Amino acid sequence: MDIAPHVVSVEDSLTAVAAAGDDETRRTATALTAALGPALRLAIMDALAELAAEVGEALGDRTVELRLEAGEVRVAVTPVPALEGELPHETGDLHDEIARITLRLPESLKVQAEAAAARGRVSLNTWLTQAARASLGAAGSPAAGRADEPAGRRLRGFVQA
Repeated sequence: MDIAPHVVSVEDSLTAVAAAGDDETRRTATALTAALGPALRLAIMDALAELAAEVGEALGDRTVELRLEAGEVRVAVTPVPALEGELPHETGDLHDEIARITLRLPESLKVQAEAAAARGRVSLNTWLTQAARASLGAAGSPAAGRADEPAGRRLRGFVQA
């Protein structure tokens, strides 16, 4: 799915509205339009990811994923493998509600995680949940960093330019 026409449509609408204003309004609209493109693409991707999650949940026996390939969004529908010995409650505590998230990973990391899950004969979701729990440790706090790092001096996250 090429989302560019949808972004261009919003940009064109902003330009058309600004045309009714003076030169300063048109210059401002041009600057806003240039800055708006990446934010619109991200918002559309987020909306599509939410839709894919809802459709996957409704299907039950299949997962729906969005993949960004060569700048275009691709939809992938795959069957959920039935694995031996895995119970639904293995992904969370019995009294804890299940939260749904969208996780974006590099394809190579996803392949490695899927292979590790298959070796453990659990679903990718269960494997990721177990990895998160192991990382948080028994006390529920993040695992300690490197020994040479002072506590509280570590920053993690991402920057969007």
